[in-house]
Amino acid sequence: MEACECIKTRRSIRGFRPDPVPRAVLEDVISTAQWSPSYKNSQPWKVMVLSGKKKEQLSELLVREYENGTAPCPDIPEPLSWPADEAGRIAALYKMRSDATGINFEDPAILRKAKIANFNFYRAPHAVYLYQEASLTPWSLFDLGLFAQSLMLAAHAKGLGTVPQAFATDYARITKEFLNIPLTKRLVLGISIGYPDPDSPANAFRTGRAGLDEAVTWVE
Repeated sequence: MEACECIKTRRSIRGFRPDPVPRAVLEDVISTAQWSPSYKNSQPWKVMVLSGKKKEQLSELLVREYENGTAPCPDIPEPLSWPADEAGRIAALYKMRSDATGINFEDPAILRKAKIANFNFYRAPHAVYLYQEASLTPWSLFDLGLFAQSLMLAAHAKGLGTVPQAFATDYARITKEFLNIPLTKRLVLGISIGYPDPDSPANAFRTGRAGLDEAVTWVE
């Protein structure tokens, strides 16, 4: 797939086929992402791929913590507010999802189901966690973001679907203990990965992007 086409056609997938992805394909995706740029070639990222029973056990643990009312405590705090432009785009996203699925995402019961779906990794056959040393600066967090983008683009080029999930890090300490990730690490992002289900209503829409006039200033 040509690079620009790959960037423009990638989208977040929330409906997956159950078929597992061959290990060699996942290795190829991750090794491709390894070529992402980073500050002084520091490569400040670690990757854990979950499949099968271990992934299901983690999902059960996260859902149980959520249903027990355990307060989220991610290593990277969730934003509490957004500037007007960003808030407008978030509102447009939720309206688009509601229009496509017929579901009101402002309904607390629906929000609960959506959170549980996150913890179940949308029934994808694999889940990926990205993490790094907690002592690293925001530059390294930026670098891990570049790696995450490269991973999702490489997956898309291989016919796979992905969705980045901040909610998958809500119970960071519990997750790290369960996965034997040292507590000195910063859990940054979860990513569901697998073959997209073309018949899933969750995949029936695609978000737009702001125009250049909103994002770019030309100085001559």
